[in-house]
Amino acid sequence: MDQFVVNIIHRPEMVPEYAEKVTGQGKAEDLGRSALLTESLDIFKTQQSIAHKNGLKTTIQMTYASLFNEEAIALAKADHETYGDEIGLTLLGLPCKEFREKYKTKDFCIWMFSMEDKKSIVDDVFGKFYEIFGFYPESTGSYYMDADLINYIKSAYPSVKCAVATCWEEGPKAYHTCNNSWYTLMDGGPWAPWIPSKQNTHAPAADEEEDSGIVAIPHLSRDLLACYDGNGSNFGTHPQNVLRGMIYDSKTWEFPYFYNLVDQYRSLKKYNRGYAYNMMFVGPGWMNKMGRWEAPYELLVKSYEDGCAYYGKLKKEGKLLDLTMSEFADYYRKKKTYTEPECALWKDILYGSEKELFWYCDPFMRACVNMDQGGAIVDLRPYAAKLEWPVGIGTKHVQDASYPFLIQEKYRAGYFTHYAGEGTVRSAKICYEGEEVDLCLCRTKAHFSERTEGNNTERMLTLDPVEILFHDLKVTLETQIIFKEGSSSIQMKRRILSMSKEDAKVTINEYMVGCYGTTEYPEDMTGITLSLEDEAGSVLESMDYAYQCREANHAGAHRASVTIPAIDTRVSMQAKASSGKTCGYVKEGYAFSPMYTLGYTAELAAKEEMVTWLNLEKAH
Repeated sequence: MDQFVVNIIHRPEMVPEYAEKVTGQGKAEDLGRSALLTESLDIFKTQQSIAHKNGLKTTIQMTYASLFNEEAIALAKADHETYGDEIGLTLLGLPCKEFREKYKTKDFCIWMFSMEDKKSIVDDVFGKFYEIFGFYPESTGSYYMDADLINYIKSAYPSVKCAVATCWEEGPKAYHTCNNSWYTLMDGGPWAPWIPSKQNTHAPAADEEEDSGIVAIPHLSRDLLACYDGNGSNFGTHPQNVLRGMIYDSKTWEFPYFYNLVDQYRSLKKYNRGYAYNMMFVGPGWMNKMGRWEAPYELLVKSYEDGCAYYGKLKKEGKLLDLTMSEFADYYRKKKTYTEPECALWKDILYGSEKELFWYCDPFMRACVNMDQGGAIVDLRPYAAKLEWPVGIGTKHVQDASYPFLIQEKYRAGYFTHYAGEGTVRSAKICYEGEEVDLCLCRTKAHFSERTEGNNTERMLTLDPVEILFHDLKVTLETQIIFKEGSSSIQMKRRILSMSKEDAKVTINEYMVGCYGTTEYPEDMTGITLSLEDEAGSVLESMDYAYQCREANHAGAHRASVTIPAIDTRVSMQAKASSGKTCGYVKEGYAFSPMYTLGYTAELAAKEEMVTWLNLEKAH
C-alpha cells in the first residue's frame, strides 16, 4: 500500500531566534523578558491548535528554556493526553537565562561546542527533562547533530530512537544569502530520512555494525531543485519559508507553490516502493506579532493554517499518515533496509524551466544527475569513505560539518566555466573528424525504472535519446544510468541508436573532472595520486599531483583511478566497448584549474555501445 508519511514537529521555544531583539527594541538584552516569554508561548499554543483543528498529531520537542516554564510543561502534558502528541526534547532553543549563567557563552549550536561541553549540556538537558516528566525522551534533534554527539546520546540515553539531524544543503549558499553570518555549514547529507552511521551523521549506515541506533530525519523538506540552485531557506514545506521566498500572491495571500511542493514529495513514492515522506518543523519565532519576511502577522498565521489544512485534507482522504517522531522511527525500520536507496526524480515546479534532477542516496554515495546537461553527474559525495569528521570547538572543523564532495557544480563550476580550465562534472564528449560535442549541451528527460534479478536490484534512469549534429553527420545517442544496490558504483551505458552515414564512426570520451572540498575555495591537491592499472591491479603509470598539467594514457588499461588521502577516498573508472578497444587516461590540473580527470575513450559505429563504471571506495 502506498503511504505518504508526515511528521509535524513543534517546539515551545521560549527565546526564539531573533525574537528578543524584536520584543525588546531599545532595551538591554534580557532573555527572561516577560513579553518575550508570553508571546512565544502564545504562538506555540496557536501552532498546536492549528494542527489539532486539522486532525494532526504533533511531536512537541521541549527546549531547555521551556523546561523552566510551568505553563509550557502543562501544555505539553495536556496535549499528550488529549491528542496523543509525543513529548520529545530538542537541543535547539538552548539560550535562556539559566543556560547563559551556567555556560557563560552565547553559542547555541550544539554541534559547535567542544565534546566535553556537548556531553555536559546533553546531561543537563536530558536530566532536567527526566526530572520534570519522569521518563527520558524517545526523540531529539537540532539543525545538525554530529556523529560523536549522536553516539554519546544513544549510549547514555538509549530511549532515543529518532532525531532531527541535518538541514539539507544548509551550506555556503545559505551562508551567502544571510550576509555571510549564518555559520551552519552542513551540505552533503540526505534530504529524506536515513539511519546515520556511527562514523559520520551524513553517511547512512551500510549494516547493523555501522548503525548509530537512531533514525534521522531532515530539518524541513526542501525543494530538491530550487534549494540546490539557490537558498534553501526560501524553498521548503514550512509555510513561512515560502513567504520568505516571496512565492505567494500578495493580493489574495494564496501560495499554490506550497501545495505543489507537498504533492511532489507525495509523488516520490513512485521511486521508493510506495513510500514518501514529508516534514514540517517550526518554532514560535516564525509567527512574531510584529511580522516577519515583509509579511504581517495575519499572513503568517494564515500560511500556517492553510498548510496544516492541506495536510488535514489529505489525512481525511486517506492519503496521509501522520506519525510522531518515535512512531516514525519504528515505521521506518520496518519499511527500509540498510542498502535500499532513497531516489527522487525532481522537476521544476517554480520557474517553468522543465528542468529535471535525479537524486540518489545510499550508504555509499549521494549523487545528483542533471537532465538539462544530458544526464551529467553534477554532485557526488563519497559516503563509501564513511569519513570521520569531528565538529566543534577543539576540532579542525569548528563550524563546517559538510560532507566533502568529489563533484559539485555550484561550488566548483561544473561544465560551464567562466574562463580557462574545467569544472567538476561527470559527462561524455562525442568526437567526429575534429569536431567535439559535450553531452552537457544536450537537454533531455529521464524515465525511472527498477528491476530485480536474483539478489541484484537496480534503479535505472533511461534518458530520452539526443541528436548530435556534426558538419556532415547526425548521431542519435541514448544514455542509461544504472545504480546497483549495495555496489558503490554508477554504471553508464551510451548506445549509438543511429547515424546518418552507415559506415561512420565516432569517438566517445567518457570523463570525470573532480576535486574535493566543502566550499567554493580550492583545497591543496598535493598528496593526490592518479593511476592507470592493469587487470591484475598492477600500476601501469602513475603520478603524484603537482599542478604540472601532465597526462597519461594507456590502451587497454583496466582501471583509471585517483586516491585522495585528505578525504580517505579512492575513485576509479572502468570501461568496455562493443569494439573491444578502450583507452584509459588520467590528467593532472594546474593552479588556476586545480582539478583531476579520469576518463576512457572508444570508437563506436552505429548500434554499438560503451559502458563505464564509476566506483567509490574508502582509500584505507
